[in-house]
Formats: sequence, C-alpha cells, structure tokens
Amino acid sequence: MAEMDPCSIGPGPAGLLPPSAASCGVVLPRKGEGLVEGRIVGEQAALEVMARELLTRKHPTVFPGPLVLWDWRDGVSPKAAAVLELAEEIPGVQIIPMPDYRPIYPKIDPEAVINPCHPNLTIWHNKIEVCVFVGVHCHYANITLRMIRAGTNCYTVTLCHSAGHEDSMASLPFCGAEQVRALTGTIRRLKRQGLRPLHGEARGIRLTGAQQAVQEGLVWQHGDGA
Repeated sequence: MAEMDPCSIGPGPAGLLPPSAASCGVVLPRKGEGLVEGRIVGEQAALEVMARELLTRKHPTVFPGPLVLWDWRDGVSPKAAAVLELAEEIPGVQIIPMPDYRPIYPKIDPEAVINPCHPNLTIWHNKIEVCVFVGVHCHYANITLRMIRAGTNCYTVTLCHSAGHEDSMASLPFCGAEQVRALTGTIRRLKRQGLRPLHGEARGIRLTGAQQAVQEGLVWQHGDGA
C-alpha cells in the first residue's frame, strides 16, 4: 500500500468536522524532530517557526494544562518555571490556564480559563491568533486542537510531554524544561537579529480582566469587561 502524502495543517477555519491530520497521512515526529504544518522537520527548524509565529501574530497566548499547573511529580516545577520564562519573552502575551478537563456549564468564562470542550469560545473572545499548549494530556489536546482548526484562524503550537500532536500547526515531542528554554532562546535570538515583534518590545505578561480583578482583590463577574 502506497504511503499517503501528508496534507497541510494550517490555520482555519477548516469548516465543520475537518478530517483528522492522522487520517490525512500526517505522522508524529521522533525525539530530536518537530512537526510543522503536517511535515516532519528538524527540532531547530520547528523552534524557528514557533518563535516567529509567537512574535508576529495577534494576541499570543499560553495555555498551560494540568501537567504543569499542578506540582504532582519531580520535574514539573522546573518546567513550569521555564514556561513562565518563555511567556516573559513574548510581548503582549496572555496566560490562560486549563486547570482540568471537566465540562464547564452553563457557560465558560473565556477570560479565566480555556476548556477542551469549547476552546473556540476562549479564542474568539480574546481574538487569539497564535497559542501554545503545554502540559495538556494528549487525548484532550488532540480533540481540542482539531476543534480550534475547525472554527478559528488560530495558529496552534504544542510543547508535548509525549509524542507530539499531528493536529497542531507546530509541535515538539518529548518536551521538557530544556526544550521550553530552547524556544525561549530562539525567541531572544530572533529579536536580537532584528525581528520586530507585532506587540512591541515591552516585556511582561498581559493580564485578562479576570486575572487583573483577582490581583486587585476584586470579585470578578463575567461581562464586567476590563
């Protein structure tokens, strides 16, 4: 049986129920490799693409999942610290967590969390055009990434603790603190070489309305705006 030519996995909207990347012939990279828009590349080439997209698309956002939000085993704390260091290097970035995978009903607060059952709501509300998933279990990340590709124009980057995600636009497998820091280093280098970030040079993480209210000790009600 002839091998399938992998399809391009780029930003959507791809329409209702797009085929999975695996069914289109996209295969997962091995350690030392990355995946960019359906094709296997070297790890450094994947880092270059990730860094450029994070610096040049609108409203970059980091979505940390339970594997880095909760200090549940050795190695989590250094990786979580590396994720914060990464965020500090992306001008205009937000951090919106995915603390667990339970459906949120009757509605989600898109400035407080992202939920795998309706990720498009958080992306639409915050006008996110590039995001990083890190610390999300593979089976939840896969369906979430496919839903994002179906209904939004968001460029998805995944830093996976396991084998990677074929439904994201750029993916790095077996990603620990060292690989996260390698992405941070690539971003720093591109800025030194003259790449002008879309959101300017100002460092620091931009808070959502919900996060700002919590920081100020206020009670946040969805719809208050900020």
